[in-house]
Amino acid sequence: MLFVVVSGRGGGGLAEKTLPAEMISRNNFSVWSILKKCIGMELSKIAMPVVFNEPLSFLQRISEYMEHTHLIHRACSLSDSIDRMQVVAAFAVSAVASQWERTGKPFNPLLGETYELIREDEGYRLISEQVSHHPPVSAFHAQSLKQEFEFHGSIYPKLKFWGKSVEAEPKGTMTLELLKHKEAYTWTNPMCCVHNIILGKLWIEQYGTVEIVNHSTGDKCVLNFKPCGMFGKELHKVEGYIQDKSKKKRRVIYGKWTECMYSVDPKVYEANKKSDKKTAGDSKKLKPVSEEADEMPDVQETVTVIPGSALLWRIKPRPAHSAQMYNFTSFAMTLNEVEPGMERLLAPTDCRLRPDIKAMENGDIDAASTEKERLEEKQRASRRERSKDEEDWSTRWFQPGTNPHTGAEDWLYTGGYFDRNYTDCPNIY
Repeated sequence: MLFVVVSGRGGGGLAEKTLPAEMISRNNFSVWSILKKCIGMELSKIAMPVVFNEPLSFLQRISEYMEHTHLIHRACSLSDSIDRMQVVAAFAVSAVASQWERTGKPFNPLLGETYELIREDEGYRLISEQVSHHPPVSAFHAQSLKQEFEFHGSIYPKLKFWGKSVEAEPKGTMTLELLKHKEAYTWTNPMCCVHNIILGKLWIEQYGTVEIVNHSTGDKCVLNFKPCGMFGKELHKVEGYIQDKSKKKRRVIYGKWTECMYSVDPKVYEANKKSDKKTAGDSKKLKPVSEEADEMPDVQETVTVIPGSALLWRIKPRPAHSAQMYNFTSFAMTLNEVEPGMERLLAPTDCRLRPDIKAMENGDIDAASTEKERLEEKQRASRRERSKDEEDWSTRWFQPGTNPHTGAEDWLYTGGYFDRNYTDCPNIY
């Protein structure tokens, strides 16, 4: 499926890679004909043509949180809790960075669908499962191969169409446990908006407040993902601060979620802000965003680094041919890979085995559409059968429970997936 020189599953350095076929053109398809009746509505129940998808399931999108796992390893190695919080904050930002320019919609997972990812080179393994269909809820659990950390959560992506844009609210809590330090961090991801659904060039912004809490120490990091604004000066910017349990500001965090994040002393940051205000006034030169289409403003691609700042994270460059490959990162291009001998180990519910995703990755839009409709009808028929027999759906690897750190409802991993006993797995494909 994936053409790659060096294995992406556990072989260390990743080589240049590509998908079997280039992205299918959407020029001849009108999304307006489908969405014009949906303004203000939630889109989870609306069937979209497969041409607006990318050849990954939403479960695989979730696994992209793990692209910068080296940050978790770094946090594990640090002795100071404020230093650890800085790096955890950088990880929380890096986890949503792959969404930049990813305007294709991932396939909705089928109920009972799973995805596993083992990265021995990065020292972790992950399992995810679609635990609910209405509302759509995806649960995931990643663990260190050396018992250093666990990272888990459940996500209910609420999508709404607002006429020119689609807004995604990723409801659900992320929990990162650093086992050696006996620490647990929780946060929720920012809102995401895709502009120009009907007219103009598609572009993405993320906005909202992300609050990361260290439940062991009382330290807190508040990150503000800034909305674009009238002149686009704030596009992609993230700014925030870390405070200790006595609410004293210890560090300021700043950067762009599309590029990099830095940390600096709060006094240095404030002094720099005052000097910046004196030299401000260039906003007059910027043109306001058009009313016709939500034009993406000119992006100042680099972050202005304040002297004395420490670099926490920098994004990895995308492959040269990424634009022809659904704007995938190098990491995303490995996610459908099936190595020799791997297929017999995978659960029969793993989304690498989904025929509609396979067909789309191979550039066959007609087969992808036919298979997507067949799978969705099979799922509906299965639901009708359960309803007739008054049976409830049973999840396989996760159970509903209470997050021990927040007290909120969550889906908790019950263990056992990697024992490879799939006798109770449903036949969903």
